Amino acid sequence: MQASLIPAAPDPTPVLDSRVLRTALGQFATGITVVTTRADSGQLVGLTVNSFSALSLEPPLILWSLRISSPNLPVFEAADRFVVNVLAEAQVEVSRRFALPQADKFDGVPHAENAWGLPLLHGAAAWFECRTVSRQMAGDHCLFIAEVERFTLSEAAPLLFHAGGYFTLGSRL
Repeated sequence: MQASLIPAAPDPTPVLDSRVLRTALGQFATGITVVTTRADSGQLVGLTVNSFSALSLEPPLILWSLRISSPNLPVFEAADRFVVNVLAEAQVEVSRRFALPQADKFDGVPHAENAWGLPLLHGAAAWFECRTVSRQMAGDHCLFIAEVERFTLSEAAPLLFHAGGYFTLGSRL
């Protein structure tokens, strides 16, 4: 019996340098979302998130995470519901706007409100109207798991994020 030659794997980088780890994690392309809700004060709140993921179809569950140091964490911890707006490739500026601290991120951003008064951003590739079922602290983030109560999708191509930059979908392989 002849042994097959397997190429050696590269030496792994120890997890000591968070910048290098962030660069390595950035090799995973993600979609971009803006998660929105309404604070108890009535103020609309939203932030850019790329940690969104499908979790389960039965029941329909999604998840996303928020940095514990975020000033928006108390609002989302108190909120029973939120909307995940999956951004379309034409919404790069919307992504940038909701990624920065601003007094009114919704000013000049076309949106409507759903039955619970939560913002749905116009032009999104999809919307997921969600009810929080679980929150848990994990490392330096809070993980939100939610049930999808309603959703809508459009024909718009999604906006992608990879290695610190925005990309369009490209061609199907």
